[in-house]
Amino acid sequence: MVRRRKKDQVDEDVVEVENPPDVRANGPWDASEKSPEGDPSYVDLGPLLVRGQEAFSIQLPAEGEEGQIASVVMVAEDAALEVRAFAATRSGGLWDEVRDDLILEVTRLGGTSEQIDGPFGPELHVSVPVELPDGEEGFQPSRIVGVEGPRWLLRGTFLGEAGLNPSDEGPLMQAFRDVIVVRGNEARIPREALLLTLPENAVAASTEE
Repeated sequence: MVRRRKKDQVDEDVVEVENPPDVRANGPWDASEKSPEGDPSYVDLGPLLVRGQEAFSIQLPAEGEEGQIASVVMVAEDAALEVRAFAATRSGGLWDEVRDDLILEVTRLGGTSEQIDGPFGPELHVSVPVELPDGEEGFQPSRIVGVEGPRWLLRGTFLGEAGLNPSDEGPLMQAFRDVIVVRGNEARIPREALLLTLPENAVAASTEE
């Protein structure tokens, strides 16, 4: 993106053109750019390497009848971050398409969305109506960010307090920046989910109250 900014005490016709920022200068990373070697806090999920912190737990929800794992969720006390990775083309531009589709889906659900310029470029702040446990109507706020790397798209959805009051700081945002994507060299269809694998030391979550 090109942003024009006028300096004080200059002619109105004179503008300064800023160079596009490197949105991945501080992560998230491609496997060719960073290695978790020597850092035991990283959890190997196959296509994604996630760095654990004491501030949150790491969950891997299974989806569908086959129990595939397409996302990793970092759950903090009052917020959560869901991360998904997808195959993309070398030319990029997938996040623009996905973002447009998300806006349409939110509208279909009767929600609202606002596109703003965040630390990774365009992102969405979304509010979707939901039914609360007590039967009352409420809404679920979320902040959806997307980052494109070498033939991959990483999408992060911040929920709870992190969606209601978005911040560019904190453990969940740092967790997103710490992610390392292992795309691999396989030929994949754009938007194909990079399915995750359970680490050897994974423990099933208890469903007991």
